[in-house]
Amino acid sequence: MEKIMSLALLLAFLGFWSVFVSGGQAAKQEAPYRIHTLFSVECQNYFDWQTVGLMRSFKKAQQPGPITRLLSCTDEEKKNYRGMHLAPTLQVPSMSRHPRTGDWYPAINKPVGIVHWLKHSKDAENVDWVVILDADMILRGPIIPWELGAEKGRPVAALYGYLIGCDNILAKLHTNHTDLCDKVGGLLAMHIDDLRALAPLWLSKTEEVREDRAHWATNITGDIYGQGWISEMYGYSFGAAEVGLQHRIDDNLMIYPGYTPREGVEPILLHYGLPFSVGNWSFSKLEHHEDDIVYDCGRLFPEPPYPREVRAMESDPNQRRALFLNLECINTINEGLLLQHAANGCPKPKWSKYLSFLKSKTFAELTRPKLLNHDSIKTEVIEQKQAVAEPERPHSKIHTIFSTECTPYFDWQTVGLVHSFHQSGQPGNITRLLSCTDEDLKQYKGHDLAPTHYVPSMSRHPLTGDWYPAINKPAAVLHWLNHAYIDAEFIVILDADMIMRGPITPWEFKAERGRPVSTPYDYLIGCDNELAELHTRNPDACDKVGGVIIMHIEDLRKFAMFWLHKTEEVRADTDHYARNITGDIYESGWISEMYGYSFGAAELNLRHIINREILIYPGYIPESGVKYRVFHYGLEFSVGNWSFDKANWRNIDVVNKCWVQFPEPPDPSTLDQTDQDILQRDLLSLECAKKLNEALQLHHKRRNCPDPSSLTKMVSDITDETVSSRKFGKINRIDTVRSNPVLTNHLEDSEDSSPPAVKDGLFSSLRFWVITMWAFCGMGFLAVMFVIFSGHKGKGTRSKSYRNKRRSSYTGFMDLNGRDRHLRSAELSL
Repeated sequence: MEKIMSLALLLAFLGFWSVFVSGGQAAKQEAPYRIHTLFSVECQNYFDWQTVGLMRSFKKAQQPGPITRLLSCTDEEKKNYRGMHLAPTLQVPSMSRHPRTGDWYPAINKPVGIVHWLKHSKDAENVDWVVILDADMILRGPIIPWELGAEKGRPVAALYGYLIGCDNILAKLHTNHTDLCDKVGGLLAMHIDDLRALAPLWLSKTEEVREDRAHWATNITGDIYGQGWISEMYGYSFGAAEVGLQHRIDDNLMIYPGYTPREGVEPILLHYGLPFSVGNWSFSKLEHHEDDIVYDCGRLFPEPPYPREVRAMESDPNQRRALFLNLECINTINEGLLLQHAANGCPKPKWSKYLSFLKSKTFAELTRPKLLNHDSIKTEVIEQKQAVAEPERPHSKIHTIFSTECTPYFDWQTVGLVHSFHQSGQPGNITRLLSCTDEDLKQYKGHDLAPTHYVPSMSRHPLTGDWYPAINKPAAVLHWLNHAYIDAEFIVILDADMIMRGPITPWEFKAERGRPVSTPYDYLIGCDNELAELHTRNPDACDKVGGVIIMHIEDLRKFAMFWLHKTEEVRADTDHYARNITGDIYESGWISEMYGYSFGAAELNLRHIINREILIYPGYIPESGVKYRVFHYGLEFSVGNWSFDKANWRNIDVVNKCWVQFPEPPDPSTLDQTDQDILQRDLLSLECAKKLNEALQLHHKRRNCPDPSSLTKMVSDITDETVSSRKFGKINRIDTVRSNPVLTNHLEDSEDSSPPAVKDGLFSSLRFWVITMWAFCGMGFLAVMFVIFSGHKGKGTRSKSYRNKRRSSYTGFMDLNGRDRHLRSAELSL
């Protein structure tokens, strides 16, 4: 009996333990681990071959969870449709022809299909996350929403930058939350609760935008056909804005074949919506609109070149990688067709080299699932949130620096850059590297314009006597590294003549140790000719970059010395100043510092990630959808009859003269909106100019400048300065004054401003007291002089201790940024 009881207890314990374990496992496997993938099609051959390609890639990518094709068909189309077996399918009543308006718009079937699935599919009741794709896509790896940073209330999506209606009147007409309108589409990954809230609005907003024919124009929507064809995309963006969804936009997950991926980025989704080519071979989905290739046994799309042919065709690794993506896209579709033909009962095709390749281990290896580095993605999401929430946090891992000199020209640039830095959300601190001679410092007034590290000037080289102020940039960086306490992992280096528009972070632009990020300076042709061969042992590693630099601190510590030495070396090489060798239009060696950077980096084999989406020059036409982070106003730019050239303000003290600002740019509402490229270019130009004036206005307020309405005297000394001849030409003083009403009416130095008009009685009273005060001061002065002459014989000398005391006081005054003390007698550390 005891044995039976013991056995029963043991069995009961084991049963309890198994329930406990299985219950724990069930809890562990609960939401958010249930994913469902959806895509929308119609009953057409065009969508059938796309379905075959997507389904094949879905299986190869090992996407978790089921997939459902939302098939929109009319009753007539169903009678002749052959492809019901191509994918797990939910049939959806077609709304290609709108039942109320009669409008023919098949794209509306996508939100209709989503709404129908949510209402009628039991799968929708047993899912936590939904991934929504288009049929013309190829998966390269699993799309797992939470590992991409998706959260409830914060879906993940790809960027559709051409949806410019989020920035103009279209959004104002169709959503009450224009600030939440995101330019997204293509890939969507969201929580099921968000989709339930969004889907009805997605549909209703699509109908609303589609009926708004008055705003179908290309310059309003970005639709190149101007036919309202992308109304469904706006329906999504406006519907999401109404619900309050803000997307995490990841522009690295999806790529169009034919585009070159960012270096170091492995896209997991190919969207073949546009034509693409490899050598003489090309493919366009639109050429196969009525193609019944799915049902034509043994027929595939024309075979593309083989990988080995591409390797011989393209030497650039990243361009070659782009061509491999093109091959992968079409080869995956053809592989899917081959397998579908077999499933259709087609006879086994004859052997061919191409079929052998599609079945080979080589192809299987090339198309194995691409897994994202999920830990780095999570870290990136966390860091981005912190960058937005805590841009001023102490001891940041990013530090921004820029180099200037003790001149009014750099002072107003400093005001603009520092103001934009604080508005941009850039994490970490900013430091100005200020290169000045001792004489400059005695007269300098701009110590409080920015956190500053003082650097001995090398404008006049101490060994050669060469006058080259640009060398102060590498010299200042080296001095800062050797004399400042730096608690940062990455350094962002900018020029003073820049305006920040958003954060520049290493995690967003993929900077790593040994792999800095920079922007292209394509005119540095010396990287391609004898100049590089003369000045670096690794000419192949010479990158034509500059402007914005993101570099790991350890790389910078090794590199800074090379930057300075190579600058000196190129500057001394006067035999190779010619334009056809350097690209310098002045042939004066003025860009030696830029070559010093490129050649120094090449010596250490620092290969850059070159990003064209960080920086833009005002006056250049922007690439559609790109959110540039920096304006570099190094060149003259104009909008209509208004123009701005920084060189025209080289010798004008804009910062220390109350209420001085630059000529006011035109109002954006006055711009011609017929050409969208020109309009976007001009809007960016105006944004840059307005940001400079905004920074100056706030600066003058902080200086406690008097109310400009009380200033009545013209600032003749300011306006007279603008007629001086400069290297880049002249500016007419009268035109400058007339173009700027502030200069005309209010701008004057507050110290020189005339007192306001007063009444005669008050003036008489003031005159009496002024005369009395002068008399009193005169008597006091005589008394003081008598005491001095009677009590001191050593009238003409000052003691050594007194001189030392003044010098110590002066140096203490210069110690404005704590650790960065200006050492007047120190030589530059080399």
